[in-house]
Amino acid sequence: MCEHHDDELTAGYHRFRADHWPAARAEYETLAEKGQKPHTLIVACSDSRADPALIFDAAPGELFVVRNVANLVPPYEPDGKLHGVSAALEFGVKVLGVKRIVVMGHAHCGGVNAMINGAPDIVADFVAPWIAQGAPVVRHVAETVAADEVERAAEEAIVRLSIRNLRTFPWIAEREAAGDLQLSGLHFGIADGVLTVLTDKPRFEPLA
Repeated sequence: MCEHHDDELTAGYHRFRADHWPAARAEYETLAEKGQKPHTLIVACSDSRADPALIFDAAPGELFVVRNVANLVPPYEPDGKLHGVSAALEFGVKVLGVKRIVVMGHAHCGGVNAMINGAPDIVADFVAPWIAQGAPVVRHVAETVAADEVERAAEEAIVRLSIRNLRTFPWIAEREAAGDLQLSGLHFGIADGVLTVLTDKPRFEPLA
């Protein structure tokens, strides 16, 4: 870690200890003793501008957050290979017993942009094959909406794809069918701070 960024992190840690920790200490001690019991699992993008804990003003222990490039959920594939997102879903649903899974996309998503325009050659090892799973959906969007709507429509389409893939996990589909688990799709506007929600309408609607 370079010295400049180390200084930024250290300064942030000191602010946390001075400004936040005194009031939150008892809460953290309770969480340490009793463990976490988050009500919601959120699949979000790794983008540093779209932090679920800040957007939802969540306290420690409330959200179980899974972040990756373009907030993608791959389909259910219990093949013994390394599946970080699927492992987090399994832990959140089966062990923590979350009552809701939210997939949250966001505006100006670099991962979705790479699905539209192609990933740079320098990220061919991992990013390119990862985002390839969303490319067919994005190509379809590009053929069906106006050029100035492609970016936003593609970001919404990737949220829809991840919701569909969530339902390929049998223990998610079973809990949703039983009314024990709710699946939701959201999109966060970075510039305006507005959340829109997936409904039965063609495009996401403002969150009430």
